[in-house]
Amino acid sequence: MSYPQSQAVPGRIVVISASVGAGHDGAADELTRRLTAAGATVDRHDFLDLLPARLGPLICGSYHQLLTYAPWAYQRIYAATEHGGETGRLTRAVLRRSEHRTLRVLPPDTRAVVSTYPLASQVLGALRLSGRLTVPVLTYLTDFSVHPMWVADGVDLHLAAHPIPADQARTAGAERVTATGPVVNPRFGPASAAEQEAARTRFGLPPRAPLALLVAGSWGVGPVEQVATEIRDSGAAVPVVVCGRNQALVERLRALGIEHAFGWVEDMPGLMHASDVLVQNAGGLTSLEAFASGLPVASYGCIPGHGRTNAAALDEAGLAVWIRSREDLKPVLGELLEGPLGRAQRTAGQALFHDDPVAGPVAEILDAAAAPLPEAVTDPASMRRPAARRTAIVLAAALATTMLAGPETTEAAVARGGFHLLHEFGR
Repeated sequence: MSYPQSQAVPGRIVVISASVGAGHDGAADELTRRLTAAGATVDRHDFLDLLPARLGPLICGSYHQLLTYAPWAYQRIYAATEHGGETGRLTRAVLRRSEHRTLRVLPPDTRAVVSTYPLASQVLGALRLSGRLTVPVLTYLTDFSVHPMWVADGVDLHLAAHPIPADQARTAGAERVTATGPVVNPRFGPASAAEQEAARTRFGLPPRAPLALLVAGSWGVGPVEQVATEIRDSGAAVPVVVCGRNQALVERLRALGIEHAFGWVEDMPGLMHASDVLVQNAGGLTSLEAFASGLPVASYGCIPGHGRTNAAALDEAGLAVWIRSREDLKPVLGELLEGPLGRAQRTAGQALFHDDPVAGPVAEILDAAAAPLPEAVTDPASMRRPAARRTAIVLAAALATTMLAGPETTEAAVARGGFHLLHEFGR
């Protein structure tokens, strides 16, 4: 696909994401691709690399362990921080140390910074408020529900996929918010009957049966085995399960008789072309890709925290029905496959997207980057914070001790370690 060239941006745009799951990076990838195609020079950074004392991988690991082994603990943390609003003491100390590291990766010709990760937005907002960062900062909200951590004082503009997350961001205190619509790779689009048939042949799927694509994120977390067997046993559709990088989950599903279980799939557009309905548990990027592909979407067996709040927001928007009980699974899937509910959701999902790839969030970012700047980005050496660095090192050491406790480390112990870390970060 060719893109119209925008007016040249006098400098570069920096996009900061985080390799936590795949949704934050997926949004950053597509924004980067579209900005580059529109004529902008774009740099990409992983916020986990900007955290001190190698803390990024430890936080990512603990988050993964919580979702895998102690989802109840993640739900408690999410709910507490959702209503508390304030970041914890250790969080503030670590983020202060990350401010200097973030400034160091911004070239002198930076004209705008875009964040697709809430902790990165917190750091960038603090830099804007202090005057150390003089270029516009924009946050692209990757979720359909907005946790207060997404909203940072000092951020110039929050970009939402829909009016519902835009309203949630305003309620959380964002001063400037606009509903721009989402961005997904243009490979995701409605399939013709011939394209569906060809995709089913490529993946070895039944040529005529209704197929329910069950996606559990890049980590393959949540009650995936239960949901897959319930879909199969309902008789409404044949489950086709994508387990991400969780190969052990693939083997467990096949042992349960779930024939069509895949690990990491490179051709997700093709697999969506082969399918008739998406069943998801987190409400992230995959849902948006399904909307673009013309698939109706159901939320079922949702993971705690953002999985449930996203399901509620998508249901409120009329984009994805939230199935809360096993008894409702068969009739709702039937409605999505053949009834007016499915047709309405397809229409609503397709209406989210712009025909012009430079419209929506890309246009907002380009406009911000083209605005006159009072002065260049600076990085004063005086911004170093040794005390915050010591705090981060102590925290990282404590977490490493908890999570790498040798042969005595059990699933429960790992979960407790992750719970204590994230509880400290949320206090």
